[in-house]
Amino acid sequence: MDEKIIQACKKQNRQAQRQLYEQLAPKLYYLCKRYLKKEEEIEEVLADAFFIIFTKIDQLKEPKAFVSWAKKITVNQCLLVLKKNINFNLYLDDVSYANQPLADEITDLEEEDLLRLVNYLSEGCQTIFNLFVVEGFSHKEIAEQLKISEGTSKSQLNAAKSKLKELVTTYYYQKAK
Repeated sequence: MDEKIIQACKKQNRQAQRQLYEQLAPKLYYLCKRYLKKEEEIEEVLADAFFIIFTKIDQLKEPKAFVSWAKKITVNQCLLVLKKNINFNLYLDDVSYANQPLADEITDLEEEDLLRLVNYLSEGCQTIFNLFVVEGFSHKEIAEQLKISEGTSKSQLNAAKSKLKELVTTYYYQKAK
């Protein structure tokens, strides 16, 4: 992110805020989509995240860390929505999977395919997987954010990995034979 734009945003320059929004909004939108499914929730979280970014940007000490800082704010806003809707202490074993293949004649599993499979996990497993694997949060940080135990975070991650392994085996590697 251009440091000049960040400095101008600190001075509440509306044109700089618009530039920053236009550059960052697509990335943060897709970040929200990893956690939230309803378009209204995504748009609300994105608006809330940008409000926080613009009102607290003067607290940012290191402009080079801006994108990471903005992502963390956005993830935290997503988690606020999820905490209202999901009991992370419950393990949802029965996750419905589509009975049809996820892709035609795919023989090599790509990162994009794996991330698509994550959408078939329960919301709890999906959230923990994204926080741990994609965002790099520790189990301790996840537990603090979601107000759950570290053990619950670990068990949800293990459940997510097991389900993903099952999905990969079912939908990808059987096709390669």
